Amino acid sequence: MDAPSTNLPSSPSLFRNRFLQTILLSSMTLQIGIWVRNFAILLYVAEKTNDDPIAISLISVAEFAPIFIFSFIGGTFADRWRPKRTMVWCDLLSAVSVFVVLLAVHYGSWESIYLVAFISAILSQFSQPSGMRLFKQHVPESQMQQGMALFQSLQATFMVLGPMLGTFVYSRFGLETSIAVMGTAFLLSALVLVRLPKDLVQPREAGASGQFWSELAEGFRYVWRSTVLRTLGIAFLLAGLAVGLAQALNLFIVTERLGQDKEFLQYLLVVSGVAMLIGGGVVAAFAKRIPPQLLLATGMLFSAVCTVIVGFSTSVPVTLVTQFINGLAFPCIHIGISTMILTWSQPSIVGRVNGVLNPLFIGMMVVSMSLAGVLKSAFPLVAIYSGSGLLFLLGALAMLPIARHKAPEQPAQVPAQA
Repeated sequence: MDAPSTNLPSSPSLFRNRFLQTILLSSMTLQIGIWVRNFAILLYVAEKTNDDPIAISLISVAEFAPIFIFSFIGGTFADRWRPKRTMVWCDLLSAVSVFVVLLAVHYGSWESIYLVAFISAILSQFSQPSGMRLFKQHVPESQMQQGMALFQSLQATFMVLGPMLGTFVYSRFGLETSIAVMGTAFLLSALVLVRLPKDLVQPREAGASGQFWSELAEGFRYVWRSTVLRTLGIAFLLAGLAVGLAQALNLFIVTERLGQDKEFLQYLLVVSGVAMLIGGGVVAAFAKRIPPQLLLATGMLFSAVCTVIVGFSTSVPVTLVTQFINGLAFPCIHIGISTMILTWSQPSIVGRVNGVLNPLFIGMMVVSMSLAGVLKSAFPLVAIYSGSGLLFLLGALAMLPIARHKAPEQPAQVPAQA
């Protein structure tokens, strides 16, 4: 069975944790490939279609729609399969799919570029919850928020470096090289993940192989029975709607409200990334003292205020400062959510809980992204961003009833090495 982190005899330095060392190195290689991919696809489709908004919006649909569809299934299988093996195979299959698409693009089928984001998004729904299971097994509960803060800091680092790296690789070497970089990144990640500790064998009941739908339903029941996870689901819904609107229309903030060229968008991302890097470090330093519910509510409250200001602002300095403040608070959202899922879930059901909650966020984000163009035609940006800020505020208020809830104690379980 899975070993709960609460029963580990000691809590050594996170940086000496073999699991964390390995997963951070794997994430770093993936971040390089993902950022090169994101900007290569965006710039290539924009050039190929003469900035057609429908073609550009399809990039987000290809990336996020599979997450909504496959997260339920992926989370359930992540609880059934051995997590290390699952993560290695997902990265290998992603690499193969990327190189297949590279061949298709080379021989003239440029539309197949959407498959790069589509296939990797599907496979990530099996790999990501498996990573959370391993996190639950190998990181002491007292260090969970610190560990999540390290992941946030890594992502923030690439929020700074990623746009510049992606733009440079595509501008200098072109689309095919950019795709090859992503495929190589997935291969390297798979090799790194081989270093993970051996999987823990979880005994299964007789006939369990035919209980997929029962296990899937149990994930929904588990979330529904937990007041904390049920409330977190409401926050996910509201945050997904808010993020989708703001993210889809960022480019129009740059061109219409600030009067800048579309390339200026990368500077907004860099400012946010620097702030997230700082914010992640601050949260890591104080994580043990702050309940994850409070972290999440604080992050959403700051996002509410900052989103409204960005919508109203026509000043480049004001927008940049606001983006920086928002970036400082954003790690509170990511770290709070991840820690709550891990803390209020039994080790054997972490994948399914993630599979139930994650689509609430992604699904609402896809919905609001899909409606963003229609809303943009009917309402001014100020009104849309004000509405997005209101959604963030409602999400923060939803956390108040569970602000004082304590994490449940989890029973001891004895693992068997594979």
